[in-house]
Amino acid sequence: MGKPKRMRTPPECRCARLGAALILLALGGCGSVGGFLSRDRAAPAPQPAQSASASSLVLSDYLLLLQRLVQGTASEQAEIVARAQNEYDTAPTPSRELRLALILSTPGHPATDQPRAQRLLRELMAHPETLLPAERALAFLQLSQIDDHLTLVAENRRLQTDAVREDQARIASANRRLQTELDENARLRKELDEARAKLDAIANIERSLNERKPGNPTPHP
Repeated sequence: MGKPKRMRTPPECRCARLGAALILLALGGCGSVGGFLSRDRAAPAPQPAQSASASSLVLSDYLLLLQRLVQGTASEQAEIVARAQNEYDTAPTPSRELRLALILSTPGHPATDQPRAQRLLRELMAHPETLLPAERALAFLQLSQIDDHLTLVAENRRLQTDAVREDQARIASANRRLQTELDENARLRKELDEARAKLDAIANIERSLNERKPGNPTPHP
């Protein structure tokens, strides 16, 4: 049996899963996830209540921004993208880079650019200590989803390219066979014409010889 086909996850389901994960992170204070993502670089842990509150505020701001982006009109979406890009260009802090990456990775608006978002998130994850624990968790989750999505896109593109190449190869092969048959038919027609010409020449010769046999009256002019 072949491997089961991997179903492509709709953007709405991906956003719902991400939102649920972020809510769980906010409620848990991101302590365990932050520690998992930064085991090699242990930072002084803030007070539990303060950590949970700060994480909730950070995640809430990002979720509200993405909600406004998805539900906004085209002009509102363009304004959100332009503001995030301008802020990043003015002062490319890690938080602003993360905000821009989240906006670019969100489907449903004209400025969606997941390959660029992937590059930005990889830059951030190369230096996770520059992010808050909640931001690290968010960047990690979003980068994982983008990696999966772009892998599926690349695989679909490869399959489509292979299918097109196979179709082109079949068409080229059929055209070669057709041309071979046309050439063969042309050759046979030529041989047939030559054979008919020879038969006509032989018939003319035989008719001429018969007319010259003795006993045959010679036609008078």
